[in-house]
Amino acid sequence: MILQAGRALARLDPRWGARLAQLSIAGLDVLVPTAESPLHWGCYTMAPWAGRVRRGRFEHGGARHQLPLRLPPHAIHGTTLDREWRIEEESDTDRSATLATDPDGDHARYGVELGADWPWPGYARQRISLYADRLEWVLEVGTHGTPFPASLGWHPWFQRKLARGATLEIDLEAESVYVTDDEGIPTGALAAPGQGPFDDCFAGVRRPPRLHWPGALSIELRSDCDHWVVYDEPAHAACVEPLSGPPDALNLAPRTVEPGRPLTRRFALHWTVLGEEAPA
Repeated sequence: MILQAGRALARLDPRWGARLAQLSIAGLDVLVPTAESPLHWGCYTMAPWAGRVRRGRFEHGGARHQLPLRLPPHAIHGTTLDREWRIEEESDTDRSATLATDPDGDHARYGVELGADWPWPGYARQRISLYADRLEWVLEVGTHGTPFPASLGWHPWFQRKLARGATLEIDLEAESVYVTDDEGIPTGALAAPGQGPFDDCFAGVRRPPRLHWPGALSIELRSDCDHWVVYDEPAHAACVEPLSGPPDALNLAPRTVEPGRPLTRRFALHWTVLGEEAPA
């Protein structure tokens, strides 16, 4: 599915988690294209949990639950990133689309359930709108029946280099970073941010993070999520991810969704094309 607005083009792939497979701004492709692993390309939503879950285990309602270990020894990034989503609605202007996974409620014809790997029936729904200067994204996780814990987020893979060798610079200011243990999982404790490279979750972000490719492009990331993960260890890419809670949120800070009370968050990318070095 292709959305177009001005000099911006967004390509969505419903077969692979309804991810943003391509975002082209004035001819600049800012996302990592298809990779062997579904974890490592484009920009995908994470639901019904975001980030890692320690050993794939968590408790809810007095029962202990075990999730599959997509990245052993931990569960990671939810169940929907490589499931096929269904197109629920397309805009007549080709600038927005709504996609959903849904088990058995009013919108069953539009998608599939969260999957057998999740202990409860539920749904995820997203709406993506493209404009000449921004992309707006709304993600919702909910249930038509039994309440369950959830977290959600986005996982964009931004390319390090664009046209003429413009190399990515990340501008993010935060009050604190989550302390991680030997397994790379947050303990719940907070500390002052240090120097990168990072594979860490930040809290108290003071202003929207900015991505700069000098002389080519600048993107401001805006979200009502209150946690941001930065993963900038790879040489070819960097990830700046808004999350509704820290990794391992199902243990550290679960949010319960109930019928009529879904967990909903927003993410927007606002861009400025710089100079004449970006191709027309």
